[in-house]
Amino acid sequence: MPDFEVIAQEPGFFVVHKDPGLDFHDCDGRPGLCTLVRDRLGRRVFPVHRLDKATSGLLLLAESREWAGVLAGLFRERAVSKYYVALSDMAPHKKQGLIQGDMVRSRRGSWMLARTMERPARTRFLSWSVRPGLRLFVLKPMTGRTHQLRVAMKSLGAPVLGDVLYHPIVPEWPDRMYLHAHTLRFSLDGKDYAYACPPKSGAMFLEDATRSALEALGPLDALAWPRSAGSSSRM
Repeated sequence: MPDFEVIAQEPGFFVVHKDPGLDFHDCDGRPGLCTLVRDRLGRRVFPVHRLDKATSGLLLLAESREWAGVLAGLFRERAVSKYYVALSDMAPHKKQGLIQGDMVRSRRGSWMLARTMERPARTRFLSWSVRPGLRLFVLKPMTGRTHQLRVAMKSLGAPVLGDVLYHPIVPEWPDRMYLHAHTLRFSLDGKDYAYACPPKSGAMFLEDATRSALEALGPLDALAWPRSAGSSSRM
């Protein structure tokens, strides 16, 4: 069963790792992340931000409504740096850059990236070949939209491996969606907070070539992002 792990406990909030396949809230009679944390730790927690059910990785959970408001304010002000890792089995149109454009509704409950720029979603990315047929991406969202990273990858021509909404059908469907919230970094009341957690599940995340490639990058919040990254805005 999908589960969670407490990565850090700070005054006012927790940092937890969520497994892929775990809903954020209760669903169809099954307890979600918040309920599991409450039952296991014996205290109520308040959501600050969320991840898609199929996405794994780091989340902040507040111990009170007041703390939830403070931390949610950091996200609204874009004062939290978030770094994700993803895998794709398809070659992107380019290896690094800025993906931007308005997100509009498509069919089947999905989204797509438009060429307009009225309220654009923006994502910076870098990528490296892991082995033939597999590429590692580091994604840094500059905005926070529903399915933003999944749509950004789709617009590159390299949808996230295992993404049932945005990836075409493949003969052997992978064991999970290969998108993971790896690093969170922010400052609060004069103190810097930084948390990182590599993927804990997924055969292709855990294979030696992928782990070696990810370890070679070092801290994701210390990567050198190109000053002139270009842009990509595609339907």
